[in-house]
Amino acid sequence: MRLYTFEAEGRRMIGAEQESRLVPLPWPDMIALIHAGAAGLAAARGVLAEAGPQAGYPIADVRLLAPVPRPGKIICSGVNYKAHGDEEPDVALPDTPGCFSKLPSAVTGPYDPIIHPRLSQEVDFEVELAVVLAKPLRHTPESQIMDAIFGYTVLHDVSARDIQFKEPKFNQITLGKNFDTFAPMGPCIVTPDQVPDVNNLRLKTFLNGEQMQDASTAEWIFPLPVMLSFFSRVFTLEPGDVVTTGSPAGIGAFRHPPIYMWPGDVVVVEVEGIGRLENRLVAEE
Repeated sequence: MRLYTFEAEGRRMIGAEQESRLVPLPWPDMIALIHAGAAGLAAARGVLAEAGPQAGYPIADVRLLAPVPRPGKIICSGVNYKAHGDEEPDVALPDTPGCFSKLPSAVTGPYDPIIHPRLSQEVDFEVELAVVLAKPLRHTPESQIMDAIFGYTVLHDVSARDIQFKEPKFNQITLGKNFDTFAPMGPCIVTPDQVPDVNNLRLKTFLNGEQMQDASTAEWIFPLPVMLSFFSRVFTLEPGDVVTTGSPAGIGAFRHPPIYMWPGDVVVVEVEGIGRLENRLVAEE
């Protein structure tokens, strides 16, 4: 299934896609459906099976929101593509998965504006495949990880590089990654049964129509079972948490000369089989 959070007729609801329409589902939000577990997904499929051809709303007529508008946690993988790591020649590739956090308040919708903050002159782009968790993970072995994934979505890890790297001795990654709207997400969650091989999906970024990033998840340094099992040894991951899987080479900061995003620019990030986000940058008022 392809699961959405959307607004229609002045109401926020969740729904499943069928024939380019969104069929509403009887849960108040995506987190509630996630907590309903396998029985909830089975019931959602039953709603789709009983829906008529004109049930629900045309996707084109609704406002799509981030599928999980306020996750409990957003854990973003650090370097997880070798070519991306090679962009910093003086930095060795990691031996174990690394991560940082994005705040839930940074999340915005798949087509909503990205606010270009007054504090930054170096706003950068990074496409990432993200997973949404269905089950708690704590000291979870690699063999059990894939059964704990609710589905996949796209997250755009927007960064203010001049804030992130402002202090040479202190990487201010939390500040640089967490301006409001710096985590566009969506457009939906795709359940694992609809993704034949998560280890071979193409990711791309386009800035004003020009391709910036193009790679495959086949280039991951740490596959999902390795990454999520390792994180679970440090902290508890919970249903509805979002974990990204890193971004490939081609980010603006490591180009020569660097390329950053500015008000008026349009950035598109997409992951094969999952979806695409398209956001225009607007100046902070």
